[in-house]
Amino acid sequence: MTATSVPTQMHAISTQTRSTVDDVLDYARRRALYEDVPLDKPMTPQDLSRLASGSITADGIGARRAIALFENVLAPACISTDHPGYLSFIPSAPTKASLAFDVVVSASAIYAGSWMEGAGAVFAENEVLRWLADEFGMPRDAGGVFVQGGTIGNLSALVTARDAARRRNRDEGRADPTRWLVVCSAEAHSSIASAAAVMDVDVVTAEVDTDGRLHGDAVARVIAEHGDAVFAVVATGGTTNFGIVDDIAGVGAAAKERGVWFHVDGAYGLAAMLVESMRPAFAGVELADSVIVDPHKWLFAPFDACALIYREPSLALSAHTQKAEYLDTLTGKPDWNPSDLAVQLTRRARGLPLWFSLATHGTEPYRAAVAHGIELARRIADEIRVRDGLSLVRDPQLSVVVFRREGWTLADYESWSNHLLDEQRAFVVPSSHAGEPVLRFAIVSPLTTFELLVDVLDTLR
Repeated sequence: MTATSVPTQMHAISTQTRSTVDDVLDYARRRALYEDVPLDKPMTPQDLSRLASGSITADGIGARRAIALFENVLAPACISTDHPGYLSFIPSAPTKASLAFDVVVSASAIYAGSWMEGAGAVFAENEVLRWLADEFGMPRDAGGVFVQGGTIGNLSALVTARDAARRRNRDEGRADPTRWLVVCSAEAHSSIASAAAVMDVDVVTAEVDTDGRLHGDAVARVIAEHGDAVFAVVATGGTTNFGIVDDIAGVGAAAKERGVWFHVDGAYGLAAMLVESMRPAFAGVELADSVIVDPHKWLFAPFDACALIYREPSLALSAHTQKAEYLDTLTGKPDWNPSDLAVQLTRRARGLPLWFSLATHGTEPYRAAVAHGIELARRIADEIRVRDGLSLVRDPQLSVVVFRREGWTLADYESWSNHLLDEQRAFVVPSSHAGEPVLRFAIVSPLTTFELLVDVLDTLR
């Protein structure tokens, strides 16, 4: 601490702190209201070291210099996931309302782990979870929590599933298996395998059909082979690579008939249930013991937010409630404590930006925005079909379009992708399917246009 520093310097309301807040909010306002979001691209560690090192000093460089460093050097070294041409992985396209309210959430210093400390925030988050549960056909007493992302959501659901299986064994006087098993398809998201590794359980993959869909009969065969060692079955409501929706009704029936926990990983695709014409593809979600959907993907919320919903939240409470003397005042009450429902304790109110946007705009614009992505995927797939040298790998079901440039190697795709980003036209990286390098458009943003996608296709010569 320097001679002029005092303990309250950073927290007191002063000319300096007012100026700091003004500088930050001014940048936040400008960034949120960009007419043309820059795509930007990563910089090398060497370049960033040359341009951005030395910002952490004993006396600080001041808010104005720090925000200038971020705006002019650090931010341009990050690809903008909300750019209409960001078509890789699964993009993010937060509404302006949700972006703005995310600032409010941070400024409000809300702890949203317990009802005692964050009742208003938790109530608002639960309003959103109730709406989603209704959309998915889950019962009135279903409920859950917003967690960081799909990986934590899937892990938390599977931890609850195993705990429920263990408790059932105790109640019925049965021993636990030597190794617990979770069943999913080879197309399931990598987070299922990651969760299994964290839990020290094994994954058994059931066969899929020629379209990559998991069906109930395949799941039934696996459960019959492995018996009571299977504690959970996972169906995918829209795979990341292709947007494939499993036979959720068949998979769910196979799991429920055998008393096995049924989880639906809908991190990306389950939002498509907001579109009436897509609901038949998701029949069976109502059977789930737990589901996830990530609002920071196709529900237009900022990072990071995954909605985890349980059919019976009490089972999650039994699995996740942490015990400690200093927590007794929280856990000894019947209140709804979000931290008791997942692998977490400290948490921000990450569901509030979505709540504010839904409260501001209503649900109908969300349905229209999701429908836009589905329709645009079908239009560009039709365009790919008629182009020489291009071919679809599979017809799109949701808003992911996977295709190939005939005769190209992975090196060709990577060179093309790098050139596309250098020109700041779009961000499209190669993927793979059955050992073959391919390209994919992941369409989320309502600002992504048919013309933009056609322009990208025009470069594949």
